[in-house]
This record gives sequence, structure tokens and C-alpha cells, in this order.
Amino acid sequence: MEEIEEFLKEHRIDEVECLVPDMAGIARGKILPAQRFLHGMARNGLRIPEAVFIQTVTGDYPDDGIVTSAAMGDIYLVPDPSTIRLVPWYDEPTAQIICDPFYLNNKPVEIASRTLLKRVLSLYEERGWVPDVAPELEFFLVDVNTDPDYPLISPIGRSGRRETSRQSYGVDAVNEFDPLFEDVYDFCEAQNIDIDTLSHESGAAQMEMNFNHGPALKLADQAFQFKRTVREAGLRHKVYATFMAKPMQGQPGSSMHIHQSLLSAKTGRNLFSQRDGKDSKLFHNHIAGLQKHLPAMMPLLAPNVNSYRRLTRDSDAPINTHWGYDNRSVGLRVPHAEPEHRRVENRVVGADANPYLAIAASLACGYLGMTERLKPRQPVEGSAYRLAHTLPRTLFDALHRFNGSRAVKKVLGAKFVDAVTLVKEAELDAYQQVISSWEREHLLLNV
Repeated sequence: MEEIEEFLKEHRIDEVECLVPDMAGIARGKILPAQRFLHGMARNGLRIPEAVFIQTVTGDYPDDGIVTSAAMGDIYLVPDPSTIRLVPWYDEPTAQIICDPFYLNNKPVEIASRTLLKRVLSLYEERGWVPDVAPELEFFLVDVNTDPDYPLISPIGRSGRRETSRQSYGVDAVNEFDPLFEDVYDFCEAQNIDIDTLSHESGAAQMEMNFNHGPALKLADQAFQFKRTVREAGLRHKVYATFMAKPMQGQPGSSMHIHQSLLSAKTGRNLFSQRDGKDSKLFHNHIAGLQKHLPAMMPLLAPNVNSYRRLTRDSDAPINTHWGYDNRSVGLRVPHAEPEHRRVENRVVGADANPYLAIAASLACGYLGMTERLKPRQPVEGSAYRLAHTLPRTLFDALHRFNGSRAVKKVLGAKFVDAVTLVKEAELDAYQQVISSWEREHLLLNV
């Protein structure tokens, strides 16, 4: 409380944004005058309906008599002092702070995404393990698009031309939007978002931002804040920044690769390496857990109907959970690194995923592999695209596997699984009502 009060006083804050991520990773919450915020924080007065956590991406609330409390009861928000930051794009001094939701009996709201990540991290803590993660977020810059019936197109850069050819790692192609990215770096610095490397990906005006390794909850917070930051910077320059998994036909999709390693809570040593520098058994157990359980976790890694358009053969995205050393065609890549930096890169996750849920799901799979002492299949050499497509191909399939996994329900909690299913089934029902231009083009006069 004192830490927050001092921050508000030091920066002469007028308003405070109380943020909480919903199921889709969208920032929900309240905006209050600073004094009202302090008053509410002291009296559990920062309240919102629990139903926010089962709000669909369309803004609807599915019928629910099981997951949330009766009559859409209120929960209260507890601000996390470590997350208070300035909002750098406002003229008036404004703070933002990420909150954790609690019931009025002081129990955490278990269907909230940040709560779920904390649940998974507590399992690691019980074993004396500390996950160390680093996301890589891809996104497209596109022209402002006010009519959803029209396809997206790349924006015009400094040269006055649109990018059409693929410019992987093109420095000049990134510099086409240099003023925008200057704002991104300035905004991230003001918010202590620890970004590292910006590079051009293989799509037209598709970029990737890498984060430095760190504690899982801290990095999930930063990825959550980063998405909001890039969108705001884009709007300032009259373009959209989109984290859709597959926003443009004929272009690759956007991922959120998650690098993960395991440290000892006592010594800080990387437990994925033996003393002699070779792979440890825990490392192979962790990979095996990802191989076995990732397909059942897909509603958290590829959460939207659009997500599965990205996961196709020869598309710069994986189609299975094979692993290999420095092999970018597999779902689980082990980069070449010194023993103290040994890690596995989960390449299955889409950029459209809620970062809290994606990191929680990925770590949960590794945890199951280590506690079940699973053994991985042999690493793949050459292209994994020649092997079977074993990931779900649709959200329908993914939800079926999600609900059929006892291990998933055990590690994530049955109530959370029910909440995800409720939301995603409602979104699927809404999607099924839409008739696409492809159907009108090829079926209207031909069948």
C-alpha cells in the first residue's frame, strides 16, 4: 500500500488503470481517479463481476450455471505493487497496475489467467524448481481496416511503397517503420518492459520482438503489457498492429515462441544440464511432457478458430510435437547454447494466445513430464514436415482433447477447464453463424 501511494505521489498521478487479463488476454478492469483508487484498494472496493472471466472475444457472456458464482456475483481486485507503471502515451499523468482477482471470502478466482499461472508456478516451487522463460512475439503491421469484409494489406512505409516481397531479417524493411518502433522502445523503457531484439520476420511487414529471460510471471506481465503498447504505438502512426495467428492470406502466421529452462531454487544452476554439460534427465523428461501433453493443451496455445490456419505443413509453424537440436521445423526446438543456458523452445504457441495461459500450459506440460518421468522420442533430423500431423487441426478437435485429458484437469483444475470450454464453445457457436466470402464465391452458383 505504501509503495503504491509513494509512486502515485512521486509521479503526481491523476488516474489509475486497474488491469486484469481476461480469458483472451484482453485488458479488463477500471479507470479511477487516484484518490478513489487508494480508497477502494484499502476497502476491497475495486470490484468487477466475476463473469468478466468468461466473457467471449465477441463480448458476449455464455449461459453459465456452474463456473461463476450465482447472479454474476462481484469479485474484488488486489493490485500487485510490483507491476505499477506509468502509462507513457497519455498526456495526463496516468498509472497502470495489474491486479489479481479474489472472491469476497478472500479466495483467489481460479478461472482467472494470472491466477492459473501462479497455480502452476506453485507446483514448481514445491519441488525447489524455478522456471526461466523468454517469449518471442510476432505481429503484423497492416493498414487501418474499418470494414472486416475487406482483406488486410500491408501499410505504406517511409519509402511510400507497400512491402509485398518477403524480407526476412531485412534491416531496411524494419526501418521503413522506424518512427513507430522508436515509440515502441520509448514506451517499453518507460514501463520497464525488458525487450531485447527486434527483427523482420518472413511475412510482409511482419515483425518479431524478443524478450530477455526471466521469471515466468514477470515475463507474462510484460508480454501482456507489450501487446497493448505495440497496438497503441501503431494507432499513433495510423496503422494497426495485429497479433492474430493468421491475419493475411498467402502470408505466414504469427507465433509466440516460448523458451523455457529450469533453475534450482537453492543454487540457481540450470537443471537442464548435467555437471559435464550434457543434457540432464530432467531436460528429457520436460521435453517428453511437452510431447505428450501439448496436444491436449491446445485451447490455451491456439485459442481461436483462426489459430489453426497457422499450423499447416511447410508454413514456418509446426504440425507435431517432435523435437530436435536447432531444428525449426519441429514443435520443440533445442537451440545451440552453453550448458548454463540450455533450454527448449516451444514453437507451437500462437501470438494470439493469452501469455499467462500459454506460459502456464507450456510449463504444466513440462512439469507433468518431469514428475511422471517420461522419456522423449528420438530427436528429429531433417524436416519434421515429412512426419504425421499430430496437433489438433481445429478448435473443435482441440476442445475434445482438452476435456478428455485427466492430467490437464489435475494440473489446471477442473473448474478452469470448464471455464475455457464454456467460453470457447460459445465462440465456436458464434463463428458457425458466419457465412464466409469463400462460401459465396464457390458455392453460391455451383452447387
